[in-house]
Amino acid sequence: MSDKAKAKKQHNNILLAIAGFATVVVIVGLIGFLALDRDPEIIQGQMEVEEYRVSSKVPGRILELRAKEGDFVHKGDTLAIIDAPEVHAKKMQAESARNAASAMHEMADNGAREEIIRSAYELLQQAKAANELANETYQRINNLYEEGVVTAQKRDEALAAVKATDAQVKAAQSQYDMARNGTRPEERKASSAQVGQASGAVMEVNSYINETVQVAQMDGEVSDVYPKVGELVGTGTPIMSVSMMDDQWATFNIREDQLKGVAVGTEVTVFLPALEKEVKMKVYYMKDKGSFAVWKATKASGQYDQKTFEVKARPLEKVEGVRPGMSAILKK
Repeated sequence: MSDKAKAKKQHNNILLAIAGFATVVVIVGLIGFLALDRDPEIIQGQMEVEEYRVSSKVPGRILELRAKEGDFVHKGDTLAIIDAPEVHAKKMQAESARNAASAMHEMADNGAREEIIRSAYELLQQAKAANELANETYQRINNLYEEGVVTAQKRDEALAAVKATDAQVKAAQSQYDMARNGTRPEERKASSAQVGQASGAVMEVNSYINETVQVAQMDGEVSDVYPKVGELVGTGTPIMSVSMMDDQWATFNIREDQLKGVAVGTEVTVFLPALEKEVKMKVYYMKDKGSFAVWKATKASGQYDQKTFEVKARPLEKVEGVRPGMSAILKK
Protein backbone atom coordinates (compact mmCIF):
# COMPACT_ATOMS: atom_id res chain seq x y z
CA MET A 1 0.00 0.00 0.00
CA SER A 2 1.34 3.34 -0.96
CA ASP A 3 2.07 6.13 1.53
CA LYS A 4 -0.79 8.16 0.09
CA ALA A 5 -3.29 5.37 0.70
CA LYS A 6 -2.02 4.84 4.24
CA ALA A 7 -2.42 8.54 5.06
CA LYS A 8 -5.93 8.58 3.63
CA LYS A 9 -6.91 5.50 5.68
CA GLN A 10 -5.47 7.03 8.84
CA HIS A 11 -7.41 10.25 8.20
CA ASN A 12 -10.64 8.32 7.76
CA ASN A 13 -10.04 6.45 11.03
CA ILE A 14 -9.55 9.73 12.87
CA LEU A 15 -12.79 11.11 11.44
CA LEU A 16 -14.66 7.97 12.43
CA ALA A 17 -13.27 8.15 15.96
CA ILE A 18 -14.29 11.82 16.31
CA ALA A 19 -17.74 11.08 14.94
CA GLY A 20 -18.13 8.14 17.32
CA PHE A 21 -17.04 10.20 20.30
CA ALA A 22 -19.43 13.01 19.38
CA THR A 23 -22.25 10.49 19.00
CA VAL A 24 -21.53 9.02 22.43
CA VAL A 25 -21.48 12.49 24.01
CA VAL A 26 -24.79 13.40 22.40
CA ILE A 27 -26.40 10.14 23.51
CA VAL A 28 -25.14 10.46 27.09
CA GLY A 29 -26.29 14.08 27.24
CA LEU A 30 -29.71 13.17 25.91
CA ILE A 31 -30.06 10.32 28.39
CA GLY A 32 -29.00 12.59 31.26
CA PHE A 33 -31.40 15.34 30.18
CA LEU A 34 -34.28 12.90 29.94
CA ALA A 35 -33.40 11.35 33.27
CA LEU A 36 -33.14 14.73 35.01
CA ASP A 37 -36.32 15.87 33.41
CA ARG A 38 -38.17 12.94 34.88
CA ASP A 39 -36.94 13.47 38.46
CA PRO A 40 -39.21 15.75 40.51
CA GLU A 41 -37.80 18.97 41.93
CA ILE A 42 -37.43 18.46 45.69
CA ILE A 43 -37.67 21.32 48.20
CA GLN A 44 -36.96 20.48 51.82
CA GLY A 45 -38.46 22.29 54.79
CA GLN A 46 -39.48 21.38 58.31
CA MET A 47 -42.59 21.04 60.44
CA GLU A 48 -43.29 23.57 63.16
CA VAL A 49 -45.93 24.07 65.87
CA GLU A 50 -47.09 27.16 67.74
CA GLU A 51 -45.70 27.66 71.23
CA TYR A 52 -45.95 30.19 74.02
CA ARG A 53 -43.61 31.02 76.85
CA VAL A 54 -44.62 31.00 80.49
CA SER A 55 -43.22 33.95 82.46
CA SER A 56 -44.09 36.01 85.53
CA LYS A 57 -44.58 39.73 86.07
CA VAL A 58 -42.83 39.58 89.45
CA PRO A 59 -39.26 38.57 90.27
CA GLY A 60 -38.71 35.78 92.76
CA ARG A 61 -37.25 32.37 93.47
CA ILE A 62 -38.56 29.19 91.87
CA LEU A 63 -40.24 27.36 94.73
CA GLU A 64 -41.74 24.47 92.78
CA LEU A 65 -41.93 23.18 89.20
CA ARG A 66 -45.02 21.05 88.64
CA ALA A 67 -44.41 20.19 85.00
CA LYS A 68 -41.38 18.79 83.23
CA GLU A 69 -40.33 18.53 79.61
CA GLY A 70 -42.60 16.23 77.65
CA ASP A 71 -45.60 16.58 79.98
CA PHE A 72 -48.95 17.36 78.38
CA VAL A 73 -50.76 20.09 80.31
CA HIS A 74 -54.30 21.40 80.15
CA LYS A 75 -55.49 24.97 80.40
CA GLY A 76 -55.50 26.02 84.06
CA ASP A 77 -52.95 23.46 85.25
CA THR A 78 -50.38 24.82 87.69
CA LEU A 79 -46.94 24.87 86.07
CA ALA A 80 -44.69 26.69 88.54
CA ILE A 81 -44.82 28.42 91.92
CA ILE A 82 -42.63 31.44 92.69
CA ASP A 83 -41.64 32.64 96.15
CA ALA A 84 -41.90 36.44 96.31
CA PRO A 85 -42.03 37.59 99.99
CA GLU A 86 -41.67 41.26 99.00
CA VAL A 87 -45.04 41.12 97.26
CA HIS A 88 -46.75 39.77 100.37
CA ALA A 89 -45.19 42.57 102.42
CA LYS A 90 -46.55 45.12 99.95
CA LYS A 91 -49.97 43.52 100.29
CA MET A 92 -49.91 44.11 104.06
CA GLN A 93 -48.98 47.74 103.47
CA ALA A 94 -51.71 48.22 100.91
CA GLU A 95 -54.35 46.60 103.11
CA SER A 96 -53.34 48.79 106.07
CA ALA A 97 -53.64 51.91 103.93
CA ARG A 98 -57.06 50.78 102.72
CA ASN A 99 -58.27 50.15 106.29
CA ALA A 100 -57.11 53.59 107.38
CA ALA A 101 -58.85 55.25 104.43
CA SER A 102 -62.04 53.30 105.14
CA ALA A 103 -62.00 54.44 108.78
CA MET A 104 -61.59 58.07 107.75
CA HIS A 105 -64.44 57.70 105.27
CA GLU A 106 -66.73 56.18 107.91
CA MET A 107 -65.87 59.01 110.26
CA ALA A 108 -66.72 61.53 107.56
CA ASP A 109 -70.03 59.79 106.84
CA ASN A 110 -71.01 59.44 110.49
CA GLY A 111 -70.18 63.03 111.32
CA ALA A 112 -68.98 64.26 114.72
CA ARG A 113 -69.07 62.05 117.80
CA GLU A 114 -72.12 62.25 120.04
CA GLU A 115 -70.01 63.64 122.87
CA ILE A 116 -68.84 66.54 120.68
CA ILE A 117 -72.42 67.33 119.68
CA ARG A 118 -73.55 67.37 123.33
CA SER A 119 -70.60 69.57 124.30
CA ALA A 120 -71.45 72.05 121.53
CA TYR A 121 -75.07 72.06 122.67
CA GLU A 122 -74.11 72.82 126.26
CA LEU A 123 -71.87 75.68 125.16
CA LEU A 124 -74.79 77.07 123.15
CA GLN A 125 -77.07 76.91 126.16
CA GLN A 126 -74.42 78.59 128.28
CA ALA A 127 -74.08 81.40 125.74
CA LYS A 128 -77.87 81.88 125.63
CA ALA A 129 -78.05 82.05 129.41
CA ALA A 130 -75.31 84.66 129.51
CA ASN A 131 -77.11 86.63 126.83
CA GLU A 132 -80.38 86.57 128.76
CA LEU A 133 -78.62 87.77 131.90
CA ALA A 134 -76.91 90.55 129.95
CA ASN A 135 -80.22 91.69 128.50
CA GLU A 136 -81.94 91.75 131.93
CA THR A 137 -79.02 93.62 133.44
CA TYR A 138 -79.14 96.17 130.63
CA GLN A 139 -82.87 96.75 131.17
CA ARG A 140 -82.40 97.38 134.91
CA ILE A 141 -79.45 99.74 134.40
CA ASN A 142 -81.23 101.55 131.61
CA ASN A 143 -84.24 102.16 133.91
CA LEU A 144 -81.93 103.45 136.62
CA TYR A 145 -80.20 105.66 134.08
CA GLU A 146 -83.51 107.20 133.04
CA GLU A 147 -84.25 107.90 136.71
CA GLY A 148 -80.88 109.58 137.01
CA VAL A 149 -79.48 107.06 139.49
CA VAL A 150 -76.58 105.69 137.37
CA THR A 151 -74.29 107.29 134.88
CA ALA A 152 -74.33 106.84 131.11
CA GLN A 153 -71.04 104.95 131.44
CA LYS A 154 -72.76 102.16 133.35
CA ARG A 155 -75.53 101.93 130.80
CA ASP A 156 -73.02 101.73 127.92
CA GLU A 157 -71.11 98.94 129.68
CA ALA A 158 -74.32 96.93 130.09
CA LEU A 159 -75.18 97.45 126.40
CA ALA A 160 -71.69 96.25 125.37
CA ALA A 161 -72.18 93.10 127.46
CA VAL A 162 -75.46 92.44 125.57
CA LYS A 163 -73.74 92.75 122.22
CA ALA A 164 -70.86 90.51 123.32
CA THR A 165 -73.20 87.77 124.50
CA ASP A 166 -75.19 88.05 121.27
CA ALA A 167 -71.98 87.28 119.36
CA GLN A 168 -71.22 84.37 121.69
CA VAL A 169 -74.65 82.88 121.07
CA LYS A 170 -74.16 83.09 117.31
CA ALA A 171 -70.70 81.47 117.54
CA ALA A 172 -71.96 78.68 119.79
CA GLN A 173 -74.92 78.09 117.44
CA SER A 174 -72.52 77.74 114.49
CA GLN A 175 -70.37 75.26 116.38
CA TYR A 176 -73.43 73.25 117.36
CA ASP A 177 -74.80 73.24 113.77
CA MET A 178 -71.42 72.16 112.37
CA ALA A 179 -71.13 69.31 114.88
CA ARG A 180 -74.68 68.18 114.17
CA ASN A 181 -74.39 68.38 110.35
CA GLY A 182 -71.05 66.56 110.17
CA THR A 183 -68.40 67.00 107.44
CA ARG A 184 -68.97 68.83 104.20
CA PRO A 185 -69.93 66.90 101.00
CA GLU A 186 -66.54 67.75 99.48
CA GLU A 187 -64.76 66.15 102.41
CA ARG A 188 -66.89 63.01 102.13
CA LYS A 189 -66.11 62.78 98.40
CA ALA A 190 -62.40 63.19 99.10
CA SER A 191 -62.44 60.45 101.73
CA SER A 192 -64.37 58.17 99.36
CA ALA A 193 -61.76 58.76 96.64
CA GLN A 194 -58.98 57.86 99.08
CA VAL A 195 -60.74 54.58 99.84
CA GLY A 196 -60.97 53.83 96.11
CA GLN A 197 -57.30 54.61 95.61
CA ALA A 198 -56.28 52.33 98.48
CA SER A 199 -58.56 49.54 97.24
CA GLY A 200 -56.99 49.81 93.78
CA ALA A 201 -53.54 49.40 95.33
CA VAL A 202 -54.72 46.23 97.07
CA MET A 203 -56.12 44.87 93.79
CA GLU A 204 -52.81 45.62 92.05
CA VAL A 205 -50.82 43.75 94.70
CA ASN A 206 -53.26 40.83 94.52
CA SER A 207 -52.68 40.62 90.76
CA TYR A 208 -48.94 40.36 91.43
CA ILE A 209 -49.58 37.64 94.00
CA ASN A 210 -51.56 35.72 91.37
CA GLU A 211 -48.47 35.91 89.15
CA THR A 212 -46.52 33.86 91.70
CA VAL A 213 -48.58 30.83 90.60
CA GLN A 214 -48.12 30.27 86.88
CA VAL A 215 -50.83 28.26 85.11
CA ALA A 216 -51.16 26.95 81.56
CA GLN A 217 -53.03 29.34 79.29
CA MET A 218 -53.81 26.64 76.69
CA ASP A 219 -53.49 22.91 76.23
CA GLY A 220 -50.09 21.79 75.02
CA GLU A 221 -46.87 19.91 75.60
CA VAL A 222 -44.04 21.31 77.71
CA SER A 223 -41.13 21.57 75.29
CA ASP A 224 -38.55 23.40 77.42
CA VAL A 225 -38.01 24.17 81.11
CA TYR A 226 -35.38 26.85 81.68
CA PRO A 227 -34.69 27.47 85.40
CA LYS A 228 -34.26 24.92 88.18
CA VAL A 229 -35.93 24.89 91.59
CA GLY A 230 -34.28 27.47 93.85
CA GLU A 231 -33.05 29.73 91.06
CA LEU A 232 -33.99 33.40 90.88
CA VAL A 233 -36.00 34.65 87.90
CA GLY A 234 -36.57 38.26 86.92
CA THR A 235 -39.63 40.04 85.60
CA GLY A 236 -40.64 38.51 82.28
CA THR A 237 -37.96 35.80 82.40
CA PRO A 238 -39.21 32.67 80.57
CA ILE A 239 -39.81 29.75 82.90
CA MET A 240 -40.93 27.18 80.35
CA SER A 241 -42.26 26.85 76.80
CA VAL A 242 -45.46 25.02 75.92
CA SER A 243 -46.01 23.73 72.37
CA MET A 244 -49.56 23.51 71.00
CA MET A 245 -49.36 20.37 68.89
CA ASP A 246 -52.70 21.00 67.18
CA ASP A 247 -51.41 24.21 65.56
CA GLN A 248 -49.12 22.76 62.85
CA TRP A 249 -47.49 24.11 59.70
CA ALA A 250 -44.53 23.51 57.44
CA THR A 251 -41.93 26.14 56.54
CA PHE A 252 -39.93 26.09 53.29
CA ASN A 253 -37.22 28.38 51.93
CA ILE A 254 -37.79 28.49 48.18
CA ARG A 255 -35.81 30.32 45.50
CA GLU A 256 -37.93 32.48 43.29
CA ASP A 257 -37.13 30.37 40.22
CA GLN A 258 -38.82 27.46 42.03
CA LEU A 259 -41.99 29.34 42.98
CA LYS A 260 -43.96 28.36 39.91
CA GLY A 261 -47.22 26.81 41.06
CA VAL A 262 -46.71 27.97 44.67
CA ALA A 263 -48.87 30.89 45.81
CA VAL A 264 -50.97 31.87 48.80
CA GLY A 265 -54.14 29.80 48.72
CA THR A 266 -52.75 26.94 46.58
CA GLU A 267 -52.72 23.36 47.78
CA VAL A 268 -49.47 21.38 47.75
CA THR A 269 -48.46 17.82 48.55
CA VAL A 270 -45.82 17.42 51.26
CA PHE A 271 -44.07 14.17 52.13
CA LEU A 272 -43.08 13.59 55.77
CA PRO A 273 -40.21 11.05 55.84
CA ALA A 274 -40.47 10.46 59.59
CA LEU A 275 -44.11 9.40 59.25
CA GLU A 276 -43.74 7.96 55.73
CA LYS A 277 -46.88 9.70 54.54
CA GLU A 278 -47.97 12.42 52.17
CA VAL A 279 -50.03 15.30 53.50
CA LYS A 280 -52.15 17.84 51.66
CA MET A 281 -51.37 21.38 52.76
CA LYS A 282 -52.53 24.86 51.86
CA VAL A 283 -50.11 27.77 51.47
CA TYR A 284 -51.09 30.69 53.72
CA TYR A 285 -47.92 32.77 53.98
CA MET A 286 -45.21 33.91 51.56
CA LYS A 287 -42.57 36.58 52.11
CA ASP A 288 -39.10 37.31 50.76
CA LYS A 289 -36.26 36.87 53.24
CA GLY A 290 -34.36 39.98 52.15
CA SER A 291 -31.12 40.55 50.28
CA PHE A 292 -29.09 38.74 52.94
CA ALA A 293 -30.88 35.48 52.04
CA VAL A 294 -29.87 35.34 48.34
CA TRP A 295 -29.17 31.70 47.58
CA LYS A 296 -28.04 31.82 43.97
CA ALA A 297 -26.15 34.70 42.36
CA THR A 298 -26.29 34.80 38.54
CA LYS A 299 -25.21 38.34 37.75
CA ALA A 300 -21.84 37.09 36.55
CA SER A 301 -23.60 35.40 33.65
CA GLY A 302 -25.57 38.51 32.74
CA GLN A 303 -28.78 37.50 34.53
CA TYR A 304 -30.10 38.37 38.01
CA ASP A 305 -29.85 37.38 41.67
CA GLN A 306 -32.49 34.87 42.70
CA LYS A 307 -33.95 35.71 46.11
CA THR A 308 -35.30 33.27 48.64
CA PHE A 309 -38.90 33.31 49.86
CA GLU A 310 -40.19 31.91 53.12
CA VAL A 311 -43.32 29.88 52.43
CA LYS A 312 -45.62 28.42 55.08
CA ALA A 313 -48.38 25.87 54.57
CA ARG A 314 -50.88 24.30 56.98
CA PRO A 315 -52.20 20.75 56.75
CA LEU A 316 -55.81 20.54 55.62
CA GLU A 317 -56.34 18.06 58.45
CA LYS A 318 -54.47 17.51 61.69
CA VAL A 319 -51.56 15.11 61.26
CA GLU A 320 -51.05 12.75 64.17
CA GLY A 321 -47.52 12.17 65.37
CA VAL A 322 -46.02 15.38 63.98
CA ARG A 323 -43.14 16.77 66.00
CA PRO A 324 -41.55 20.18 65.47
CA GLY A 325 -38.39 19.93 63.43
CA MET A 326 -39.48 16.94 61.32
CA SER A 327 -38.39 17.16 57.68
CA ALA A 328 -41.04 18.10 55.15
CA ILE A 329 -40.42 17.45 51.44
CA LEU A 330 -42.27 19.53 48.86
CA LYS A 331 -42.25 17.84 45.46
CA LYS A 332 -43.02 19.85 42.35
